[in-house]
Amino acid sequence: MTAYCGHGARPLPPIPLALPASEESMPVFDALARRKTTRKISATPLPLPVLSNLLWAAFGINRKLGPFGLSGRTAASASNSQEIDLYVALEEGVYVYDAHQNLLSPVVAGDLRVDALTPGQRGVEAKAPVQLIYVADLHRLTHTAGFQEPGLQDAEVQKSYYYVDTGLIAGNVYLFAAAQGLAAWFHNCDRTGLAQRLLLRAEQRVLFAQSIGYPEGSAGE
Repeated sequence: MTAYCGHGARPLPPIPLALPASEESMPVFDALARRKTTRKISATPLPLPVLSNLLWAAFGINRKLGPFGLSGRTAASASNSQEIDLYVALEEGVYVYDAHQNLLSPVVAGDLRVDALTPGQRGVEAKAPVQLIYVADLHRLTHTAGFQEPGLQDAEVQKSYYYVDTGLIAGNVYLFAAAQGLAAWFHNCDRTGLAQRLLLRAEQRVLFAQSIGYPEGSAGE
């Protein structure tokens, strides 16, 4: 899959990710103690191995066989529907995280990182090198191979599920950031604008975004 930005523009190729590495670890209680929201984020890009580990920690595959015969992920989801997609906005374009292929699949070329902030937030902080955009796929939620409970067909129940599932992933991101000395900020976003820019289908919903990078003034900057 290749994304383009206008006639004659250079194609945006997929980005193969590094395999998850666990050489450096921190006790979970230490990571919990350090977990916090940091809005002052440096523009310094994240190295690919760090980005790879971040995405795996967020919602990567941690076992081949999980509930209902599907793969298991680092965050739970309703009936293992895995209905949340992580769109990753970088300077060169927006990608969607493909955990099964361990790569970033291109969606659209161009810098949409500011679009992941509301107009009011753009005056607070808009330099983060990575913006994670959480998108729910309602078709995947209602057609899961897992347990088909009646509530999955109810719009309000669906909403409760995909909001909770997003929070579980975002919590993983916060803990990874704390363990790696990164800054993280979970926030609202321009849902309507992003849905249009990302060319989403009618059954997809933009939910929230999360800014990730090095804290301003840190050694990684």
